Amino acid sequence: MNDINAAQRLRVAALEKAEAAKVRVVKSAEADAEAKYLHGSGVARQRQAIVAGLRESVREFSSSIPGIQSRDVLELMLVTQYFDLLRDIGSTGKCSTVFTGSDEKGSAVADLRRAIMEGQTMQR
Repeated sequence: MNDINAAQRLRVAALEKAEAAKVRVVKSAEADAEAKYLHGSGVARQRQAIVAGLRESVREFSSSIPGIQSRDVLELMLVTQYFDLLRDIGSTGKCSTVFTGSDEKGSAVADLRRAIMEGQTMQR
């Protein structure tokens, strides 16, 4: 009789242990999902702030230099960001080569803009 009672207690303990493990896994998954949601919200707000800043920069730059178009300002900003990216890549020490596309048609700025926009730059 004692063996039967002991077996029942072991079975209940095993079930409780499994339920506790399940709760840990579920809570961990919920926490991970919440963290990803909050990260996504933060990235979205960051991108909105970047776009608002770019819009204001283009407006100020265009108004201070007569005859310049918004597209020219954006190309200049993209090239500046591209060179900042290259500087950052080169300063990490983890990169040995950067490939960029280029064609003989159009200007160097347009080539860089196209390469950046099409995602043709890669880090190795």
